[in-house]
This record gives sequence, structure tokens and C-alpha cells, in this order.
Amino acid sequence: MSFAVALILFAERLVAPIHDTLVVLGYSGIFLSGFLYSYAFTAAPAAAILLILAKEQNLLIAGLIAGVGALLSDLFIFHFMRHFFSDEVQKLSNEKIVQFAQKRVPSSIRKYLFASLAAFLIASPLPTEIGATLMASIKSISTRKFAIIAYFLHTGAIFVILLIGSTI
Repeated sequence: MSFAVALILFAERLVAPIHDTLVVLGYSGIFLSGFLYSYAFTAAPAAAILLILAKEQNLLIAGLIAGVGALLSDLFIFHFMRHFFSDEVQKLSNEKIVQFAQKRVPSSIRKYLFASLAAFLIASPLPTEIGATLMASIKSISTRKFAIIAYFLHTGAIFVILLIGSTI
């Protein structure tokens, strides 16, 4: 469903009023699309909006603003998982697949491997919720460190989308 909405948004000939509305929103539309970029169900339409607005806005400012929007939604996910679902995350560590991985991966590199996987999920258009949950489960990562990491990862990914949109 998410990809269908994205396809409709990107096919500007089919839905010209939506395109015009997005252009009128300007940087607030960029911020909103950055905010929506972090959620699995809205990532594809958010990317389509970024592709549409890339030709209309300054890419540097748009990327920075969209990165702030994505950061706000990531912080919401991070705090929600760390404070309200900490018991479930702890229970997840008792699952067979996690136990298997803990036996096979040396503890000295496990945290870095875990953080790298989380960073990949945050930077990619894959569901950020999983990456933020993985980061929230690492006790040594403070909210400030997470915010810095998430901002740079999302902003980098958004800049790639904006660059693609500006060339299409």
C-alpha cells in the first residue's frame, strides 16, 4: 500500500493537485516528509515527496531540514522502545536465534556489530523502527549519541534521495 501511494505521488501527471500542494508547502513539506521517512508505512511516500520537492528547493537546506524531521521521529521511536518496551526487548534476548548469535559472535565485537546493523537499518529505506529499537537496546548509547548518529545517517540518505530527485 505504501509503495502504491508513493507511485501515485510520483506520477505527477496523474495527481497534479497533490504535486502543486507539495510544492506550495515548501520547506514545511520537506520537514514533514523527513518526519514520515522514519516509519515503515510512510517511508515510500515520504521518499516520493522528497523526490518531487528536490527540484523546487535548495538541496542543502532541504536535506538538513528533512534530517531534523527524521531525527524527531527517530527520537520518538528510541524513547518509546527504551522506556515502554524495555521488558519486551529483554525477552527478545532470550529467543533461540539471539542465543545462537550470542554464542557464535565474540562479545568484544557483538556491540559494534549490533550498532552497525542498527545504523544500516536507520540509513537505508528499510524500517527505521527496527534500527532504533536495536540502538535503544544497547545500554551504553545515550540519547545524545543516538541523536547524533541518527541525524547524520538519515540526513545522508535523504541527501541521496534529493540528489536523485534533482536529476530526474
